[in-house]
Amino acid sequence: MKFSVSFLLTALLSFIAGLYFPWWSIAIAAFIVAVLVHQKAGMAFASAFLAMLLLWSGLAGWINFNNENILSLKIAELLGIGNNTFLLVLITGIIGGLVGGLAAMSGSFLRARKV
Repeated sequence: MKFSVSFLLTALLSFIAGLYFPWWSIAIAAFIVAVLVHQKAGMAFASAFLAMLLLWSGLAGWINFNNENILSLKIAELLGIGNNTFLLVLITGIIGGLVGGLAAMSGSFLRARKV
């Protein structure tokens, strides 16, 4: 239950934060959710990683679809992955997932710390 609540809150807050703040605001959202929803560090990382992986991959895929692969083909060419736009969308999701997951793990460690 905590996993799904953490997953949904992280995805929702990150989406809203991404509308108004810089890209790294997803880390702040994941950190806050991990502090509020108590989980072990591994589960906090997994829930935030999965939430951000799906959110960023979905958003990147949607943007890619709407502009008919124009920008993603150029970026994929620059990164040396050829014309594989799916791989570019996946890499984007993994980067977002790592940022969110590590922030959530930090929040979980902060909550677990006994001061």
